[in-house]
Amino acid sequence: MVCGPIGGVGLDKIMKMQEFLESKGFDTVKQFSKGKDYSNIHDFRKKTTLVKKIIKHDLECIQKADVLVVLPEPSFGASIEMFIAKNEKKKVILFSSRPVSSPWPVGFSDAVATSKSELVRKLHKML
Repeated sequence: MVCGPIGGVGLDKIMKMQEFLESKGFDTVKQFSKGKDYSNIHDFRKKTTLVKKIIKHDLECIQKADVLVVLPEPSFGASIEMFIAKNEKKKVILFSSRPVSSPWPVGFSDAVATSKSELVRKLHKML
């Protein structure tokens, strides 16, 4: 499962990473399929029913995943998904070709990859 922010260009980055990993032979959890793309919503405060559905769906996706590949841009959702995955003994790989200015995503990762080729190698070792 690829995690990261979905606002702005974040969803596109997640989808491109999923496509890349699939092109390398990996199966990915498609958490945004079947109308699950909520990137156009900019205020969830009055959407509590939708919020509960999204969280339930995302938690189910974490259960399906063997490994989380996390894109490092700040994201409340990705941070919590990392935490839950680690608590459930799932593997987490942080992918960033740029410096990471927070210790948190590094600390909750089993591995850090700075290039796509390194990411593929590390995924093969984990699976």
